[in-house]
Amino acid sequence: MIENEFLFLGLLAEGPKHGYEIKLQLEEDLSPHIGLCIKSIYYPLARMEGLGLVEKEMARREGRFPEKYVYRLTPKGKKKFNELIEQNFLSIERPFFQIDLSLYFLPLVDKNMARRRLKVRHNLLKKVKRELLRLQSCAKTKILRLILQHDLDLVEAEMNSTLKIVAQL
Repeated sequence: MIENEFLFLGLLAEGPKHGYEIKLQLEEDLSPHIGLCIKSIYYPLARMEGLGLVEKEMARREGRFPEKYVYRLTPKGKKKFNELIEQNFLSIERPFFQIDLSLYFLPLVDKNMARRRLKVRHNLLKKVKRELLRLQSCAKTKILRLILQHDLDLVEAEMNSTLKIVAQL
């Protein structure tokens, strides 16, 4: 699968877009709320074009500005998007947390140091929670508020888990 194929197909399922529009939507709407880091949009788009999932056409040129292309889903791309979204709703992959490695090696470290670091972690998670609440209060759409609520639920679970670990040390 092409990296972030689902993401690009979803953005284009909303309607045709210039590459720059896709880039802005990623940077302004998705990255701050979902934590994505997309290095290049044109490489995945070109690969999906090669697979017949998207097509591009040159937009009308305005003045001396460089040529722009508009990308849109093909019927094959719409079908692929529908398949991916159905799979994604049911995907239950275990997330990887860096702290799990530290916990694995916990028998090898000083318990007081571990306790102090976990308390600092808890405080950092409190800051993350406050920021998520702030973002949620000014989110532009119901969908972004829903995503942020999901993130808040995960952060609260991590905060509770961290406190349980501290109590066991």
